[in-house]
Amino acid sequence: MDRFDEAYRSRSAPWVIGEPQPAIVELERAGGIASIRSEIIDDCALARRLKTQGPIWLGLTRRARSLRPYGGFREIGRMVSRSAYAQLGYSPLLLAGTVAGMVLTFLMAPMLTLFGSGLAQAAGLCAWLLMSLAFQPMLRFYQVSPLWGLALPAIAAAYTLFTLQSALEVWRGRGGMWKGRTQAKAGDT
Repeated sequence: MDRFDEAYRSRSAPWVIGEPQPAIVELERAGGIASIRSEIIDDCALARRLKTQGPIWLGLTRRARSLRPYGGFREIGRMVSRSAYAQLGYSPLLLAGTVAGMVLTFLMAPMLTLFGSGLAQAAGLCAWLLMSLAFQPMLRFYQVSPLWGLALPAIAAAYTLFTLQSALEVWRGRGGMWKGRTQAKAGDT
């Protein structure tokens, strides 16, 4: 039995057969898929369009599953790099601030822990352990090992590199690469 059969049996399906589906109706009122076709960050653009029709909800769920498989580090990097600089409004100033913020927030603690001494080293270790502890609710939600909390600085470093890669690709004229085509920055279309 698949999840759709189960949704019918449990009467938990978010649709009613034979009636207009609320999400589709709202999407059409907001201009439909055509209204976001040129957007690099299509899910955010869709949410922006739907918000004009009324409130929306964004939250965590175990019921949603990605239709796009990301099989490894390289694919995740491409996915992040595709839109990271767009999220910063293509601003070099916001890019610099983001990189500085990521370094201060996530990378200074392990650097002090590994290369500092005395009080600085103790403060770095305390900060690293606290950030690992703060990450625990997400790790529990996704049912992965709590030890991943210690990897948070490395994860943040990877996302910082992906964001820098995104800016470099835009500056080279190859930004927003998606489905074999380069997408134009907002305002370039």
